Amino acid sequence: MPVAIYPGSFDPLTNGHLSLIQRSLKMFDKVIVAIAVNPKKTPLFTEDERRDLIRDAVKDDRVEVDAFHGLLVDYVKRRGVNVIVRGLRAVSDFEYEFQLANMNRKLAPTVETVFMMTGEDYFYISSQLVREVASFGGDVTGLVPPNVHAGLQAKFARKT
Repeated sequence: MPVAIYPGSFDPLTNGHLSLIQRSLKMFDKVIVAIAVNPKKTPLFTEDERRDLIRDAVKDDRVEVDAFHGLLVDYVKRRGVNVIVRGLRAVSDFEYEFQLANMNRKLAPTVETVFMMTGEDYFYISSQLVREVASFGGDVTGLVPPNVHAGLQAKFARKT
């Protein structure tokens, strides 16, 4: 049963992420959405909140939501998976992702990275941009799932 890991911060999950998850399920029997936890960063949503938001937005038994600390390739090896799915929005994404994929290949030669182009409806969406717009009270309807939209409104209502 082919399995892929789709890693990211997912802070927050966007409709672009959802699109990649759904498209990945056309190629893989199971997709593990792996939340990268970086202790050097302060995310808007906690690890548990991100996990719950993703689970609530993705209603498919073939999707597992997990989190990892440390190197992605170490996590991939622990899970016994050899495919990483990454999304590309623009040429600038490609340069960064190309470096990561090659470093991962150096660290774990049996692990392959599959790049998927983000759909034209979502190529301009990033979690960072969504957070910024939402922080100023901008409407992010259509950019994130409804449960994430509600979560953003609640987070930023508390900060004002």
